[in-house]
Amino acid sequence: MAEQPQVRTTSQAWESLFRTQVAVMRRMQQLPEFRKLAMREYDVLFNLSNCPTGWTRLNELNEALLISQPSLSRMVERLEAKGLVQRRTAESDQRGIEISLTDKGAELQREIGRVHVRHLHEMLAPLLSEAEFQQLQELTDRMRAGLKERPAR
Repeated sequence: MAEQPQVRTTSQAWESLFRTQVAVMRRMQQLPEFRKLAMREYDVLFNLSNCPTGWTRLNELNEALLISQPSLSRMVERLEAKGLVQRRTAESDQRGIEISLTDKGAELQREIGRVHVRHLHEMLAPLLSEAEFQQLQELTDRMRAGLKERPAR
C-alpha cells in the first residue's frame, strides 16, 4: 500500500490543482464561443448531452456542477425560455422534474463544443506531453471516484 502524503503535501497539491483550474477557466471565459452562451450555461448543455437516456433529474445534474440548486433551477428556466432545454414531470416520480436538451440546444452544444475543444487543445497541449495528460486524467479520475466512495464529514 502506498504511503499516505503529509498534510502539507496534500494541501499544496490541492492548491496547485485549484489555482490551475482557476487560470484555465479565466482564460476560457475570454474565448469567443462563450459570447453566444455563458460558460456555465454551456456546462449545463454539455452535461445534458452526456445523459444516457437524454433526460436527467435536476438534482442529478446538479451533482456535476459547481452551482447551487436554486441557481441551477433559475438557469434552467432561462435556458428553457431560449428554447435550449425542456422540462417534464419525472416518469418514475410525479413530484420530480426531468430536463433534456431540445434539438436547438443539442445543436448549439455541438457547435460550441467543436470550437471549444479546439481552443482548449491549443491552450493546453503545448504544456504537457500525451503521457502526462493521460497520467493527469488517471489521477483526477481516481480522486473523483474515491470521493464518491467516501462520505463527506
